[in-house]
Amino acid sequence: MNLGLKDRVALITGGSKGIGKAIARALASEGVHLALLARNREDLEAAAEEIRFAKRVRVLPITADIRDAESVKAAVDAAAAEFGMIHILVNNAGSPIRRHDRQIMWPDTEWIDDLNTKTIGMLRVTQAVIPSMPTDGSGRIINISGIAGLAAFGPALTHGLNNSAMNHATSYLAKDLAESRITVNAVVPGLIATEWRESWAADGASKQGLDSQGFVEDVCKKWGIIAARWGTMQEVADLVVFLASDRAAYINGARIPIDGGFSINPR
Repeated sequence: MNLGLKDRVALITGGSKGIGKAIARALASEGVHLALLARNREDLEAAAEEIRFAKRVRVLPITADIRDAESVKAAVDAAAAEFGMIHILVNNAGSPIRRHDRQIMWPDTEWIDDLNTKTIGMLRVTQAVIPSMPTDGSGRIINISGIAGLAAFGPALTHGLNNSAMNHATSYLAKDLAESRITVNAVVPGLIATEWRESWAADGASKQGLDSQGFVEDVCKKWGIIAARWGTMQEVADLVVFLASDRAAYINGARIPIDGGFSINPR
């Protein structure tokens, strides 16, 4: 299937590892040039070099902190100067759970920092990128939220707030940018085998005297994941690539779960 993405440009936040890096690789496979944003310069450079070598596209690594408006502006200006137009924005940046205590007992500085990293950071980056996006129908904004916005996970209050807010912002932005012919959609990943989740599964398995596969299978049963497995980063990336393409031009304002059936709430 020709997705018509060759030589377009994507800016991906949180692009140095995990789902962000998987999305970067998948877009690069379609000939998309990349601006990758992240805070850790070493991880960012390594990801950029790996993708540049494997996919033969232009990759610009930009160290940025999306909690800071000046840092965001400088990063987007650098990407626009390098590539001109930015056709695709993937708002993927976020933070892992800080710790597993009761988040309602946290100081408000920690709540605010988590929201600033994902929700407000997403709005900052979107605001900065819009002037560089085309209005010919090829502009795409894809927000990566998560199932913590659909269910109450014990240690994930701020993740739930962030993911719910991302989903709502997707609807708002889809309406706001419709006249500019820029589509805005949310991808809602479930239990995905990221590097962090791999470590989480290994640790949980060790505590329960299981292997990682057995631990994941047990979690899938408890969570109601009817696929009976966790998803891969590539599966999430494939969905994002389709939404970024011309084939998805009539999909707008959608919140698409990729969660193995978790969101149907089976009982």
